[in-house]
Amino acid sequence: MSSTTMTPLPMEGGFPQSLQPFPLAGTDNLLALRKTKSRGKHLLVASIASLTAMCLLAVIIFHGYVAWMLAYPFVAPLSSNPKAAIGLDYEDVVFPSKSGNTTVSGWFIPADADVSEPAQSVRTVVFSHGYGANREETWVPMYELSKMLHGLNYNILLFDYGYASKEYKAPATGGLEESQQLLAAVDYAKSRGADDIVVWGFSMGAGTALQAALQTDEIDAMILDSLFIPSPEALFDNLNQFITLPRFSLPLIESLIPLWTGTSFGSIPADQVISNEYDIPLYVIHGTNDVKAPYKTAEAVAADQGNQLSRTWIVPDGQHELLFKVHPREYIQRAALFLSQVDQQLQTDRA
Repeated sequence: MSSTTMTPLPMEGGFPQSLQPFPLAGTDNLLALRKTKSRGKHLLVASIASLTAMCLLAVIIFHGYVAWMLAYPFVAPLSSNPKAAIGLDYEDVVFPSKSGNTTVSGWFIPADADVSEPAQSVRTVVFSHGYGANREETWVPMYELSKMLHGLNYNILLFDYGYASKEYKAPATGGLEESQQLLAAVDYAKSRGADDIVVWGFSMGAGTALQAALQTDEIDAMILDSLFIPSPEALFDNLNQFITLPRFSLPLIESLIPLWTGTSFGSIPADQVISNEYDIPLYVIHGTNDVKAPYKTAEAVAADQGNQLSRTWIVPDGQHELLFKVHPREYIQRAALFLSQVDQQLQTDRA
């Protein structure tokens, strides 16, 4: 009878290498594979995060550029002067804005021929040009209107707002600082002997005139052509005529504008400008086909006026700031009649 002798295995030593219950040859590869997958996931998450951050940065940079373009619009340089364009003597003038924060430069055209003598006329028209233009604003056109006013014995002051100035550059602020520049122009006209001052504004220059009129009683009348009152919504609608932007762009642009201007468009008193009843004559001129400034806004401003000389001319199919070019004779006749009536009323009040 044979017997088999079993060699006892130690209980704590585990299996001998030759008797492992499962092969371990692939364990290292499995751990390496798991590490590779983990690194891949981390890399994917990091890539997505980086891509998202880059997209967000690109969005902010793009909207920052749009905000900068609003603050510093391209304005063509001056191409002529009153003497060369219409044969009128003029004087280069420079003065600080009412706020003292910016400097204003312009042309003063006296009613008499000699710029070295004090102005003989006590009536002055101060032109307030539109956004994206300078004191020449050729499509209005300023020179032809200046020639007409000179023939009516008015002194004329044309000046550049800060965003249009080459020597004294300043950002556009939707009328906040521009109204201070216009008030300084009114003060300058007073210093040159003006008793009666009419502000003739175009587009945002007309809106700026209304902002200035809220702050002074030195303006005796205003002509407002293609009235544009800047608000975030109005600016956004104008931007969308050049580039289609999503709705979320509006608050983003609003938040970035102060970086360039130091002011917020939200602080523009748009509602007050529209609803205020001004105690001076206003002549509101607007076209029904104005895609930059809705004529309903002009009608709303005109509807609140109580001065007996205030009036409105809504031009059928008229386009933004092109009303004179399409109806030059009627435009001049209407403006001259308004100025004549204002002058008569002022003389009567003064008597």
